[in-house]
Amino acid sequence: MSIKQKLSRLSVGVAAAAVMSGSMISTQAMAAEKVRWQVPLAFPSHLVGLTTPVKHLSESLKAISGGDMQLRYYEPGELVPPFEIMDSVSEGKYPAGYTWVGYDQGTIPALPLYSGAPFNMEPPAYLAWYYEGDGKALLEEIYDERNIHPMLCSIIGPEGAGWFADPINNLEDFDGLKIRFAGIGGKVLEKLGASVTMIPGGEIYQSLERGTIDATEFSQPAIDKMLGLDQIIKNYIMPGWHQTLTTSHLLVNKDVWNDLEPESRALIEMGCESATLKGFAQSEFAQPTALRDYEGEGVNAQTLPEPVLRELEKATNEVLDEIAEEDEMFSRVLASQREFMEHHSIWHTNGYLPRDFYQYD
Repeated sequence: MSIKQKLSRLSVGVAAAAVMSGSMISTQAMAAEKVRWQVPLAFPSHLVGLTTPVKHLSESLKAISGGDMQLRYYEPGELVPPFEIMDSVSEGKYPAGYTWVGYDQGTIPALPLYSGAPFNMEPPAYLAWYYEGDGKALLEEIYDERNIHPMLCSIIGPEGAGWFADPINNLEDFDGLKIRFAGIGGKVLEKLGASVTMIPGGEIYQSLERGTIDATEFSQPAIDKMLGLDQIIKNYIMPGWHQTLTTSHLLVNKDVWNDLEPESRALIEMGCESATLKGFAQSEFAQPTALRDYEGEGVNAQTLPEPVLRELEKATNEVLDEIAEEDEMFSRVLASQREFMEHHSIWHTNGYLPRDFYQYD
């Protein structure tokens, strides 16, 4: 073997040893930090795509850290009521919580623009706006004064527009309804004369059964089926004009977050990105089965006529503009979303096949 070959092999060996040594040091550094978090949930952990990503996150972090990072999640109400998760995390009662941030719209008006807004982006465009546009930075700014570090940790597609005793043929059909409706969509229905209430998902079935409410929306077909909503009402309205997507977020107390090693923070961020992808896949896989099951069970799945959707869009824009006039951060987020949607529309309109090329008959 020539000297040149020997030197070459020596260089390779030294490089390999350096890589192995660095890996061992990195692993040891990561293993040195123990993370043991109690994480209250806003929704039951079995709801596909909505909360199942937290299981993926928990298992992935435990596996990749060799058991050093453990997020133990708790069902709604076990630690704290769903509507109190943000405050509990902000105050440091719990290090983190997994929630639908729209629940806190009364405190932070801009949050429904992140949890799922009417006539807004679909998931692919939203992810582009959130990760590559202004979305992530604005959300972190929103939560900064609450001492919270937020992370997108799930996204699913459009919800159903709800369960109604009678079909919806025009906007007047919403007038006088006692309805459970979330987010900005609820404000739109209030504008149309409905009496809107906001109750946790686990209480919807009983409220319908007792007649406390006449109608409700909650989530996607597969999730609504898990809650048994189809057992009480047989008129199911689509599409989900009021929420073109739904997100869940991991909210972490900022003091806890800042005390973590950079490696641990990176793992949790990547874990939530992975959970977001996993949840979307789980959700998209589950919905067609649920809809086909509804067909066999006599559920009347109604698609709202386009003229009704156009009128709902008009009412929605009026509500959005009214809120924007009252809240600066809402106005900033809404402007950013509208600007991106206008920019993205050339691709959204021309790049994808029209809906009827992928049509169910």
